[in-house]
Amino acid sequence: MQLSAIVPATNRPETLARCLAAIEHAEARPEQVIVVEDPSLRHPGPARNAGAREAVGDILVFVDSDVTVHSDAFVRIRQAFAADPGLAALFGSYDDTPSAPGIVSVFRNLLHHHVHQSGAGPASTFWAGLGAIRRDAFEACGGFMAHSIEDVELGMRLSRSGARILLDPDIQGKHLKRWSLWSMLRTDLLVRGVPWVGLLLEHPGSASLSALNLGWRHRLTALACVALAAAAVLRALWVGVAALALLVALNFSFYSLLARREGLPRAVGGIALHFLHHLVSVAAVPLGILVYHARRWKARARLLVRQP
Repeated sequence: MQLSAIVPATNRPETLARCLAAIEHAEARPEQVIVVEDPSLRHPGPARNAGAREAVGDILVFVDSDVTVHSDAFVRIRQAFAADPGLAALFGSYDDTPSAPGIVSVFRNLLHHHVHQSGAGPASTFWAGLGAIRRDAFEACGGFMAHSIEDVELGMRLSRSGARILLDPDIQGKHLKRWSLWSMLRTDLLVRGVPWVGLLLEHPGSASLSALNLGWRHRLTALACVALAAAAVLRALWVGVAALALLVALNFSFYSLLARREGLPRAVGGIALHFLHHLVSVAAVPLGILVYHARRWKARARLLVRQP
């Protein structure tokens, strides 16, 4: 079994050298490493597709340029595919020791870690930050499409075709990205939230879209955050207390992780960031509906113009 690691680096990030060094020094490292630096590709999806076209391995391993893989990551990937010939794809998780300083960066990276750690097992989505897929399965589904959350969209198509995907949280990498409050909120609203709503509307009932951070606990958390915000506006003290208690109860394991890693004051700050994160995600719903229907109306108008 041969592995081809594909690293999209079209913006030539400063973290690339650390990413490649980790791959180079890992156990059972890939037989081929492809770095895609063509700036004309711009988006990671086309860059990953370009790398896949150059790959010779049976397994394509996608690694983001701001991730340093753990030394045993490729060993675990090889073992998983060797043990299960019917497995089409798998993906892992960020570790719980992000390198970027600052409460926003720590919160954001640990949130991703916690969500993936809690979702171990069969999956119906995909993550290209540290994910692997059999090359024949990748080619059969047409690779990544042009989409803001192209890895989720790919996982959705794989799952709907009957392909089996596994989330193995023991396959880990360290996330090197620095987050600001603005970049976090912008990502939550425009890069993740609005496109995700579009996928929900385009493929209603798709199992892949109810996984990970769209599960019942996350939906209840969003409702608790809305109730807390409404209580603050209306000055309804007991409603606010009840909403905050529900928020903490639903996410106690995550807040405990923040407290263990960063101390109690930063854990309190993490609760505030979590509150903002969910409020922005809720705001993405009506905006996503408007964007989805606007695009459909625009597509219909173009079709009518082209008709004789």
